[in-house]
Amino acid sequence: MTTRHPTAPTAAPQNAQDSTPPARPGEQPPATSTARTPRQLWTRTRGLLIAAAILLIAAVAIALVRSEAAHGRLDPRSADPGGSRAVAHLLADRGVSTRVVTTTAEARDAAGPDTTVLVASPDLLTDRQQAQLHAATTDSGGRTVLIAPGTPSLGTLARHVTADPAPSLDALARPGCTLSAAHRAGDAETGGRRYATYPADADTCYRSESLPTLLRLPEAKGGDTVLIGAPDILLNDRLDEHGNASLALQLLGSRPHLVWYLPSLSDDARATDSERRSFFDLLPSGWLWGTLQLFVAAVLAAFWRGRRLGRLVPERLPVAIRASEAVEGRARLYRKANARDRAASALRTATRTRLAPLIGVPPSQAHTPETLLPALTAALHTPGQDPRPLLFGPPPANDAALTALADQLDALEREVRHS
Repeated sequence: MTTRHPTAPTAAPQNAQDSTPPARPGEQPPATSTARTPRQLWTRTRGLLIAAAILLIAAVAIALVRSEAAHGRLDPRSADPGGSRAVAHLLADRGVSTRVVTTTAEARDAAGPDTTVLVASPDLLTDRQQAQLHAATTDSGGRTVLIAPGTPSLGTLARHVTADPAPSLDALARPGCTLSAAHRAGDAETGGRRYATYPADADTCYRSESLPTLLRLPEAKGGDTVLIGAPDILLNDRLDEHGNASLALQLLGSRPHLVWYLPSLSDDARATDSERRSFFDLLPSGWLWGTLQLFVAAVLAAFWRGRRLGRLVPERLPVAIRASEAVEGRARLYRKANARDRAASALRTATRTRLAPLIGVPPSQAHTPETLLPALTAALHTPGQDPRPLLFGPPPANDAALTALADQLDALEREVRHS
């Protein structure tokens, strides 16, 4: 279904119901644009924006709740339920000074025979930090207390000790050992991590299903390393339960000085170690595997959507549609979209295609001004007529100009045909 008449797309603009009034004198004609208006953009994107806002608000709320819950945890300066100021005050009454440090260098320099170094979160330390701290405390003659150390830190800070993957289900346990501090304290809440293997000379206390939750590892020069499976005995809201206070005071008060090490992200040793890591080293392995699975799924989906079931087969229409009706429908679509530029381009392209064989120009050169225009000028009877603006000019500014363009193209083609 085709038509050779170039003026058919202008049928819709002549309809009084669909056309717009021409521009008034001195008034700027409306610009032709197919871009979406701000209202349309808002309508299409408001669902995504609302969903993103909800996710952002939920993330901020969760972060605030978690930050409030973790504020001052195991900090001897904090009076929050998860803080440890109560035990620090009790130690001060017994003549033990407590000093808070936040860098590996400070903890390493403070190690000595008269000092207890408590590491609040040993698993947060990098391999470099662990190696530096272990080298400073091993032969210092002092005591090192590790709170709930796990697999990431045991290999360096407490060699020959491995953690059981299953945590203790009983928070309260009996001493069950000959360690004097545990024997005098009695029952205490050390349940948390359990330790599966340990040296033969280690003191093993507070067992949960035959595995200890507190270990004391003797070191050279009279020092030792104490592993506590849970921080409960140091928390403000748990200190007065059972024998927690007694056990905490004895483990932390064996030396006159206590260095309380709270690892932080501002530690120079941690920053130096992080600089050596690549971006992929910082990503958990689960994210990498998940990204790979999503990539494979996207490739399979592309193949699925892009597959071809066979050669395209033309289908006969059940009814015959007049060419004029099809052209008029297309013209109305152009009119509704305000696409005068596309309508004018279609008219000019069709006219050039039909003029080329009439003036001896190959069809492949029909849309090349350097080839078409000289041959067309030679075929015209009107001297000095320049067909360039008509065939290759700018888009019309309004519907009246588009109608005039269609009439002029029609007249040009008739003149060439009758020449």
